[in-house]
Amino acid sequence: MYQHFNWGKLLIYIGLTITVLGLIITTIDINFSWFGNLPGDIKINNENFKLFFPLTSMIIVTIVLNLIIYIIRLFF
Repeated sequence: MYQHFNWGKLLIYIGLTITVLGLIITTIDINFSWFGNLPGDIKINNENFKLFFPLTSMIIVTIVLNLIIYIIRLFF
């Protein structure tokens, strides 16, 4: 039998997860100064030109988001 996917529940779970993570980050003093300064993040500073391209940081964010989505899909 065809089972209908409930997008509303997914959005509620994502919202609750983001809220809990936000509360954890604001209450516990977590230092994320290393993020954006990883090896592979491109920084070019000239007199009239600044370029910041966080390549490695974006790869890490992509991997973490893909893992989260994979885990959520296991439960639905």
